[in-house]
Amino acid sequence: MKNAKISVIALSLAVAAGGYWMWNKAGSESTELVAGQTIGGKGDKNRPVIVNTVLAQKRDYEVKLKANGVVSSLNIVDVRPQVSSVIERVHIKEGQFVRAGDILFTLDNRTDTVNLTRAQAQLDKEIASLSENQRQLARSKELFAQKFQSQSVVDAAQTTVNAQQAVVDAAKAAVAAAKVSLGYSRILAPVSGRTGLINVFPGSLVQPSTSGAALVTITQMDPVAITFPLPQRNLSDALDSLKRGDSVAMASLPDSTLSFKGKLQFIDNVVDPISGTVKVKAVFDNKEMKLWPGAYANIDLSVLTLKDVVVVPRDALVIGVNAVTVFIADKEGKAAQKPVKVQYSYGNDAIVTGLEPGMKVVLEGKQNLRPGVPIKDRADAVGSDSDKSDAKKSSSAPAASAASSSASSVPTTTAASAASAS
Repeated sequence: MKNAKISVIALSLAVAAGGYWMWNKAGSESTELVAGQTIGGKGDKNRPVIVNTVLAQKRDYEVKLKANGVVSSLNIVDVRPQVSSVIERVHIKEGQFVRAGDILFTLDNRTDTVNLTRAQAQLDKEIASLSENQRQLARSKELFAQKFQSQSVVDAAQTTVNAQQAVVDAAKAAVAAAKVSLGYSRILAPVSGRTGLINVFPGSLVQPSTSGAALVTITQMDPVAITFPLPQRNLSDALDSLKRGDSVAMASLPDSTLSFKGKLQFIDNVVDPISGTVKVKAVFDNKEMKLWPGAYANIDLSVLTLKDVVVVPRDALVIGVNAVTVFIADKEGKAAQKPVKVQYSYGNDAIVTGLEPGMKVVLEGKQNLRPGVPIKDRADAVGSDSDKSDAKKSSSAPAASAASSSASSVPTTTAASAASAS
């Protein structure tokens, strides 16, 4: 029994010693730091810092200006009558799309029809009188040629003809005016667009006034414009782009993922001194009727394309008190800090000078870096860690099998010792 207890205690001490040795070995093999740890302990100088890197790209970059605007129609017309009359018929429905020249309303035209008939009859009468006067003039000229009448008689006849001709012209003008008045009884669409609310019905009395509600409002829907303010500092770029005709405007709605492509059309001739902005208008095709007048829209206006520039993420920039720098990985795999100048930034992109295309720029983990510190890309570190774990698994398999075999042999030895003791 005494020998069995001694064997159990010896086995326990052996297992504890093996565990301590394995833990000490794993700690000594860990020589890497991940992003977020601090460098400064003993032996830390040779430990690589795990970082994420990106390559500095050289490409053409579009300079974009971001703004918020409102969709507006190029034509909004309030349809009103030009004569006092009664609505005889409504030819449209609310929300209907009409083309320029389509008939919208018909007014009671009986009075205008009678006036046109009267004016036409008066014209016919004056034309008959002119014919009679012209015949009298012709006879007077014949008698004057035969020495039967004096020159004064011929002159009087000529004057009568001229006066009657003026009367005929006035009668013709009266007929034309009557036709115009009659034409006011047919109200036509002045522009193509979508009709709004109809404020009158058959039998409604309408008058030519601008104070009351319009008969209907027609809004042009295709194309449409988006009006937005542009900061004064970007005015020169926008003017140059408008002059070249290569400006591209992209619009999007806050509640939609759709985007719309348009073109810069107009820049106002004055800068608002209060806001320091100038009104700008871009035109967009709207065949699908997704852009609605009055809606809020986001605008990205491309006014310039920079050729062959170096682009890096803005998150890679280290903003200092006196300079802007980035960390790069040199040929020896160590961190190097390089000063750069930011020419332009938009979104998460920054155009910089001072870097060569293809340089590895540290994107994440730069808060742990100092110049000369070894660094290692996270992608490479993940690959090496997986290889190490596979190697550990393969090496630990024989040890585990050996341990299991030794453990299985312990009860047999203990039992044998107990039997001999008894």
